[in-house]
Amino acid sequence: MIVEKEDSQVRLDQYLAQKLEISRSKIQNAIKDQKVKVNGKIVSASYQVKENDKIEMEEMEGVPITLEKENIPLDIVYEDDDLLIVNKQSGMVVHPAPGNYHKTLVNALLYHFSLSKEDSLRPGIVHRIDKDTSGLMVVAKNDETHEKLSEMIKRKEVERIYIALVDGIIPHETGTIDAPIGRDVDNRLKMKVTDINSKEAITHFKVRKRFPKHNQTLIECKLETGRTHQIRVHMAYIGYPIYNDPVYGKRKNTSDFGQFLHSQRISFLHPRTKKKIQFEAPLPKEFEDYLEQLEDL
Repeated sequence: MIVEKEDSQVRLDQYLAQKLEISRSKIQNAIKDQKVKVNGKIVSASYQVKENDKIEMEEMEGVPITLEKENIPLDIVYEDDDLLIVNKQSGMVVHPAPGNYHKTLVNALLYHFSLSKEDSLRPGIVHRIDKDTSGLMVVAKNDETHEKLSEMIKRKEVERIYIALVDGIIPHETGTIDAPIGRDVDNRLKMKVTDINSKEAITHFKVRKRFPKHNQTLIECKLETGRTHQIRVHMAYIGYPIYNDPVYGKRKNTSDFGQFLHSQRISFLHPRTKKKIQFEAPLPKEFEDYLEQLEDL
């Protein structure tokens, strides 16, 4: 696995225990037995992981070495020899993790394509969207493309536009949320705006439509950074949580659809040809149907 920026500067044993959901003592024993390498070298449990560190582990209970290929239909909107763009459906987990090794996007991708092997647990994945977020993702088919796309994302050369429905009426037309995000120390499954072990996070948004009778606003969001749960955390932070968000929302979920957040557009210069790649994906039917209901109110 490859360490992302937001996860850097923590102990190796803490990082692996959190990512793999395995007890810290088991991780420490594996490190002591030299079953863990960082960038090809044996290190101690107290090693502070850094961005782009490559961590390799020998087989241990609870961690699969090989990922299964599964014949799951995918909505591929673009493909060439280097990369592909997939329109992920809401409800699909992007990559396997402890307790959830099957029916993920990666399992499906492996059945249909050859992917980069930069990250053995997340082959081809250069950026993620949450399980219940729908829409466009770019996937690398070889290591060279994976490395180039990862660098482009770090340099903010990949534009990602999201559509979200939030609770509350946003009074202004546009806004920028510049607030650092880190893991919630009281709930490790959540992220929050915090000064503790946090990373820069910037989200730009503009209002598309207001629905005063239902107290909701349809917005467009542009990510300048790509922190875990960024849009969900930022919108909740300013008092306008994503509608139907089971983690950061204020009201009880009204459906099983999950948060109304969709990765609508992605654009970038192709890392090899340097030609502009840009695609849009329509909103999921559940999202569209709900907006129609709001129009009728």
